[in-house]
Amino acid sequence: MLNAIWLFMVAAAVLCAAALADVPVTGPDGQAVLNASGVEITRMAYLSSGILDSARSAITLVIGLTGAMMLFLGLVRVATAGGLLRPIVAGLRPLMVRLFPDVPADHPAMGSMIMNFAANMLGLGNAATPFGLKAITELDRLNPHRGSATNAMALFLAINTSSIVLMAPTGTVAIRLATGSEMPFAIWVPTLFATFCSTITAVLVCLALQRVRWFRPRPPEDVEDADASALAIAPLPGLDAGDEPWPLWRKLVAAGVAIGVLGYGFAAVFGAEDPAAYLRDVVAVHWLLPLLVLGLLSFGFLSGIDAYSEVVAGAKEGMSVAVRIAPFLVAILVAVGMFRNSGALEILIGWMEPFTTAVGVPAEALPMALMRPLSGSGALGVMSETLTTYGPDSFVGLLTSTLMGSTETTFYVLAVYLGAVGVRDSRHILPACLAGDLAGFVGAVAATHWFFG
Repeated sequence: MLNAIWLFMVAAAVLCAAALADVPVTGPDGQAVLNASGVEITRMAYLSSGILDSARSAITLVIGLTGAMMLFLGLVRVATAGGLLRPIVAGLRPLMVRLFPDVPADHPAMGSMIMNFAANMLGLGNAATPFGLKAITELDRLNPHRGSATNAMALFLAINTSSIVLMAPTGTVAIRLATGSEMPFAIWVPTLFATFCSTITAVLVCLALQRVRWFRPRPPEDVEDADASALAIAPLPGLDAGDEPWPLWRKLVAAGVAIGVLGYGFAAVFGAEDPAAYLRDVVAVHWLLPLLVLGLLSFGFLSGIDAYSEVVAGAKEGMSVAVRIAPFLVAILVAVGMFRNSGALEILIGWMEPFTTAVGVPAEALPMALMRPLSGSGALGVMSETLTTYGPDSFVGLLTSTLMGSTETTFYVLAVYLGAVGVRDSRHILPACLAGDLAGFVGAVAATHWFFG
């Protein structure tokens, strides 16, 4: 799917630029764009020069992204090494038993699903995937109709693709920093609201559709039993941490810090002339990053781990992540840049703007809304291009950043997880996941308007 979209953008860019080959390029002010010699730039020349410029900007973005990525992954490693996963796992178990009545509480699938959700909540996408594959494999062991998804599989994937993340979207924040944002963490709370909308909607739609006769199991006649062999899982650091209770002095220090921070926060908010506006425009924008750093490092220290060493280890992982995403950014940014420079994006925006503006959605944010369910790397590239073009702190930039964290890469996740167990009849999974994507989009638009006007 991404290959088709990528090829379409490149082909459409060339065809559109050819059709407008002799038409001068105009800037936002309506004036013709001139080259270094003072000559008007034609559309095809603008497209040609923009190809290498887009590739160059992708590498520049990666360089700016690397430092922030290294820091954030280091902080996440401190949290997991200190045992932050353990209370999340314990808290999720009672809810999971109610959501998945067909799965025995002591079945390996239950533990794997809990670990997958817990890792996703902390933003540990790479660590969550092995647990997800293990969970879908164990769920298939309970499947009476091989080749057709069970209700438990459908609900598990609906929750997984709706992106239940509590931690700040570190990748998005890092790109906002790299593109010059003065308030990179401003999208944290709007993203939480958007992902809450997407998760609740996906779960409710999934539970409703599983009772519809149209979506009853229809296992393929020629399906073979899926290979349900156990998958090796590398343990997360800190999974067994926290077994021993904290000494009294650590509890007192933690309580003192928490009370002090909360007390100061309440005093500042309710002492302001407009508490709601202060909470929205100051606390949610400027306080979150310092408090996140202080909270995670304090948690690591009180857990008795070497926070400095964990940050360094996480920073090494951040470096490797930045290197891995560079090729994807170059490929997608070149295609998006060509699509924009050719005039094709302007034409598309012009067609859709009357409809999207009427519901408060800038047409410039639509490429992100369409790409997000298809490809994580593609969405990352579209977001980077949008923030670079319109500014990270513009309304379009803030909405695009919020959309990035509102849901997961739906089609990719379904292809990987269902393919792992040979499920060809997905039943109601796709409609439920797409409903979650739509709800996340609506929630992101609503939250962005409420927070940023």
